Amino acid sequence: MDTIYALSTAQGKAGVAVIRVSGPLAFDACRALAGDVPPPRTASLRVLHDSTGIRLDQALVLTFSQNHSFTGENTVEFQAHGSNAVISALLDALGRMDGLRAADPGEFTRRALENGQLDLAQVEGLADLIDAETESQRRQALRVLSGDLGRRAETWRQSLIRAAALLEATIDFADEEVPVDVTPEVGALVSDVITDLTHEIAGVGTAERIRSGFEVAIVGAPNVGKSTLLNALAGRDAAITSEYAGTTRDVIEVRMDLAGLPVTLLDTAGLRDTEDAVESIGIERARSRAALADLRVFLVEDGTTPDIPPEADDIVLRAKGDRLADPRDAISGKTGLGLSDLIARITRILSGRASNAGIATRARHKQAMERGLAALQAALSLLPQGDVASELAAEELRTAIRALDSLVGRIDIENVLDEIFASFCLGK
Repeated sequence: MDTIYALSTAQGKAGVAVIRVSGPLAFDACRALAGDVPPPRTASLRVLHDSTGIRLDQALVLTFSQNHSFTGENTVEFQAHGSNAVISALLDALGRMDGLRAADPGEFTRRALENGQLDLAQVEGLADLIDAETESQRRQALRVLSGDLGRRAETWRQSLIRAAALLEATIDFADEEVPVDVTPEVGALVSDVITDLTHEIAGVGTAERIRSGFEVAIVGAPNVGKSTLLNALAGRDAAITSEYAGTTRDVIEVRMDLAGLPVTLLDTAGLRDTEDAVESIGIERARSRAALADLRVFLVEDGTTPDIPPEADDIVLRAKGDRLADPRDAISGKTGLGLSDLIARITRILSGRASNAGIATRARHKQAMERGLAALQAALSLLPQGDVASELAAEELRTAIRALDSLVGRIDIENVLDEIFASFCLGK
């Protein structure tokens, strides 16, 4: 396997830059630059020189031996000064060494997967952790990276292997009298896994929302104060406001962090009947995005009702509360009336939903668990038919095991690897 190298910290000037080298020649590269190889997992200060003896920098050098590194290979990290000139000089010196090449995006992590340091779900968790913008995203990504999903999948796998083994025993000794009926134990094992899978599948949608962000749409008639409210929530002029109806003709999005939850606020076009072709497109988009949003905030003027029927948890507020004698259930983006209450209410609703998130976070996870669940339900329905259906039930169990194995990358992962690692940066 090639020895690879890359800058693992962000591009640009910084106090410190980390350059990582991994592979069979990593220690040779360290010896060539630093003069020797420091003891593994010990930070040592070294002066780095190129092949002609020119001093490049003074850096902390860390070495990790095979099976004790992120990639599972001999690895060296140079913590050098983070100037563009130093980084370029070190990368150039490494590039001139025989047997070394620049790493592809995500190649260090891919080697960690191939060498058994991480499973596929942990790789996805690492990608999510790198992309995390809010506290809830960080916590969720760390759960996956720590191997929670892999451990859960292994528990399911062991239960199903036990169930399959019991069924196989009845098949192997079909011509003999088996002293114990294994059907109750098999049924219990399968039922327990079905219960767990059903729970996890139900939580994937919320987990995906934590990863990608909840959407909250502000909906109402034209000139009711939607854009003013969005600007007040965002703390800046994200949307154009005017006294003329129909100013907003497209969906305007503002990303926010509410109590650690990623939330995108949507300012939509005012809902009304119009003959303006462009405004009609905006209104149709408003209805579509509002229907797909996780939560809707309706602004209505006294004596009117929402054009779209509110769903459970949707928030209905009286618009332009600064003009009302009775401010109950009212809001004003202009004066800030009811703003903190609205934020608290949105946060409470979305936090309640987030509490139901499972440890599976991606559509791929959901699809694998659904395949496993379908096979287990089929196996469970076959058990009452006795020995005649034992082989079919055993095959359904094997199908379920294969489906759950794909969660952590034991099988059938080549078609998803390129997509996953395409999102990784160089040096990771």
